[in-house]
Amino acid sequence: MSIIKTKVGRRSFLKNSALAGGGMMLGFSWLASCKLSPEEVNELPKEWFKINGFLKIADNGQVTILSPNPEGGQNVKTSMPMIVAEELDVVWKDVIVEQAPLDTDAFTFQYLGGSQAIRRGWEGLRMAGASARILLITAAAEAWQVPIEEITTEGGVIFHNSSKKSAGYGEMASAAAKIKVPEEVQLKEIGDFKIIGTSQKNVDGQKIVTGKPLFGIDTHRDGMLIAMIVHPPAFGLKIESIDDSEARTMPGIKDIFKIKVFNDDYEKAFFDTRTFNEVAVIVGNSTWEVMNAKKVLQIACGPIESATETRDRFGRKWEEHTPAGLESTADHYAQMEAMSAKKGEVRRRDGDPETAFKRAVKIIEATYTAPFLAHNCMEPMNFFADVTSEKAALIGPLQKPELTEQTLSARLGMPIENIDIQMTRLGGGYGRRSYAHWLVEAALISQKMNAPVKLVYTREDDMTDGIYRPAYQAKYRAGLDADNNLIAFHVKTGGIPQSPLHQDRFPAGAVDNYLAEDWTIDTNLTVGSFRAPSSNFMACAEQSFLDEVAEAAGKDPIDFRLALLDRAITDPQGKTNDYDPQRYAGVLKLVREKSNWGKEPSGMSRGVSAYFCHNSYAAQVLDMVIKDGKPTVQKVTCAIDCGLVVNPDAATNLAEGGIVDGIGNALYGELTFVDGVPQKSNFDKYRMIRMKEAPKEIDIHFVESDIDPTGLGEPTFPPIFAAVANALYGATGKRHYHQPFLKDTSTLTS
Repeated sequence: MSIIKTKVGRRSFLKNSALAGGGMMLGFSWLASCKLSPEEVNELPKEWFKINGFLKIADNGQVTILSPNPEGGQNVKTSMPMIVAEELDVVWKDVIVEQAPLDTDAFTFQYLGGSQAIRRGWEGLRMAGASARILLITAAAEAWQVPIEEITTEGGVIFHNSSKKSAGYGEMASAAAKIKVPEEVQLKEIGDFKIIGTSQKNVDGQKIVTGKPLFGIDTHRDGMLIAMIVHPPAFGLKIESIDDSEARTMPGIKDIFKIKVFNDDYEKAFFDTRTFNEVAVIVGNSTWEVMNAKKVLQIACGPIESATETRDRFGRKWEEHTPAGLESTADHYAQMEAMSAKKGEVRRRDGDPETAFKRAVKIIEATYTAPFLAHNCMEPMNFFADVTSEKAALIGPLQKPELTEQTLSARLGMPIENIDIQMTRLGGGYGRRSYAHWLVEAALISQKMNAPVKLVYTREDDMTDGIYRPAYQAKYRAGLDADNNLIAFHVKTGGIPQSPLHQDRFPAGAVDNYLAEDWTIDTNLTVGSFRAPSSNFMACAEQSFLDEVAEAAGKDPIDFRLALLDRAITDPQGKTNDYDPQRYAGVLKLVREKSNWGKEPSGMSRGVSAYFCHNSYAAQVLDMVIKDGKPTVQKVTCAIDCGLVVNPDAATNLAEGGIVDGIGNALYGELTFVDGVPQKSNFDKYRMIRMKEAPKEIDIHFVESDIDPTGLGEPTFPPIFAAVANALYGATGKRHYHQPFLKDTSTLTS
C-alpha cells in the first residue's frame, strides 16, 4: 500500500479533537502549518477549532464530511468528500455532506479555478480519511486488547474476526479522538477502491431541482436592504457628479451616494481587478423600488487620465498601464494587425527557423482572431454584507474567498479574524467570480448604511462592467519540404491586453525549427480569467492551422498530428516541452477509434481537434451537417486523459458542459465596443447557444489510468472551437479564421 506522511518536519497536516457531545472531529490542512501543539489542539472546544476541511463522526455513527472548495457546478462538493469517504471506509449513502466555511488559518488553496481542486486536494483528502480510520482501529485494538494488525473495517464498522467482536465507528469515536495522529498512514491501493471510480449523484441535486435556497442571490436576512450600482456608460469615463433629485423622491429609497472601491494608494493584488473604481449606489427596501430609481438617476461623466500602477501577482510585481480614451473594436483589430507586423518578443527558438523557411518548398500562412467575451454567469453578481465597526459578515458566491478576504481586510482596515465570509453555491463562475469587487462594494455600502445589505447586479450591469475575456490575434506560418514534411513552424501572437502564448506546448518539441513570439496592447477595458484562460483561443488557432497544414501536406489530420507526436516521443526538440506526447497521442488514438474516423456517413462533415491544458488532454471529433444554410452538430466524440476519474457521471457532465459552452462561444460569442460603449448589454443581443443548437449526441470516453487526478473543468472547452472550425471547412469548403464563426442571422452555403 502507499504510505503518506501526516507530518513533515515541523509541519503537521492533521489534527484531531473531541466534540463537545462525544464523537470525533478530524481536521486536515495539506498546505498549512499547525499553529498549535497537538496537546493544545486536543484541549480546544469544538467552536474554537478552525480547520480547512474535516470529517465528523458522532457517537451514534453519523459521518459528516465537509467539502472545502467553492462549488460552482464542477461537482467538487460531491467528489471531494467521496475521496475522504473512500479512505475512511464508510458507506457513501450514509454520509452527510456540508460546505466547509472559509478558514484562512487552515486553507491556502480554498479556490475555484484552474481545474485544480481535485488535483491539489487528492493526497490531503485521502490522508484525512485514512488517518481517521487508523485512529478508530487503534481505539478498537486498545479497547479489545488485540493486535491492531488483526483489525479490519468495512462500511463504517470495525471487526476483529478471531474474537467475533465488532463495533460501529460511533462507538469508538470518542476514544479515537484522544489518540495522537500517527506520523504516517497507509492509503488504499487503487484496486481496492469502492467509492472512487463509481458514479454518485450530486449531493445538492434534489435541492437544486426543487428550488431550495443554495445560491447567494437567495440570501435573505431580517432588516436587509437592497442595493444596486450605476457605473459610467463607457470605458474610459469616470463619474464626476450625480443628479439624484428625482430618484430620492421615489418610494422605498433610503439613500444615494458614491463609493470608491479601492483607495488611491492601494496596491492591488492579482485578483483585485475592478472596472470602475468609483460607482453610484442606490439603496432601498426592495429590488423593484431600487430598479425604478436606478432608471431615473442621472450621472455626469468625464474622461479618465492615463495611469500606471503596480500590481502584485503572488509576490511578483509588475506595472499595469491603463490608457485614456474611448476605444472601439475596429481600432482594436487595426492595432493588433499593426503589432503583428512588427517583431515580437521571442519566447522560444529551436533550430534555425529563418533558414528553414527559405528552404521550404511550400509555406502555409494564416491569421486568427477572437473578440472580447462576457462571462454571462446565469446568476448575476451579488453579495450580502453586514458590516459594523467591530466585524464584517458576508454571504455569497465567489471563487477566491481567501484572497478576497485579504483584500476586504485591507479596504475596511479590519483584521481578518473579524471578517466572516460564508460561501454559497455559485450560479456559474467561469473566472468571473474570481474578481470580487462587487463583494467589496457590498461591504462598503453596508458600512455606509450601518445595516445589512444585499447588492445585486442586473444583467446589464454585469455585461457592461467587465471583466472580459481578452481579444486575441495569432499569425501562423508552416514550411513543408519536398516530401511534405513539416520543417519549420512560426507562431506570433498577442492580445488586448494579454498574450495567449504557451510557447512550450505542442507542436513545440515536434519540429526541428520552431519560433514563438508575442506582443501585447494596453487597454482600459478590464479583462480577467475566462474558462481555460488563453487556451480557449490558442487551441482554436493552433488546431485549425494544423488541419490546414495537414491538408497542404496531403495527410490525414489525425495521422499528421500523431506523426508529430511520435517525433516528440522519439526525438524531442528543446528541453522545456510541458506536455507528455504519449498521453497526448493516447487521446487522439482513442477518439479516432470511438468516432470511427474515416467512416463518417454520407453528407456528414467532420472536424478533429486535440489540446493539452490544465494538466489534462482532450481530443474531439465533431460531426456536422448543414440544414437550411445553418450548421447542426449531430455528434461530438470526446476522449479525455485526466488521470483517475473520481466520479464518472459527474466527470461526463462536466466534459459535456465544456463542449456545449465552447460550441456556443465559437459560433456566436462576441462583445464589441464603439467609443468605449459595449454594444451588447443583455441576451437580446448577446447571442448564446440555444438548447436546440446543442449537439444531438455527446459521447465521452476517459482513458483508463492510475495516475493521480488532474484538471477537468476546463480541458474539454478549448479544443472544441477548432473542431467546429474544421467541420465547417469540411461542410462549406471555407476556412474560418475569425470568431465568432457565425452571426445570429448568418447562413452558410455548401
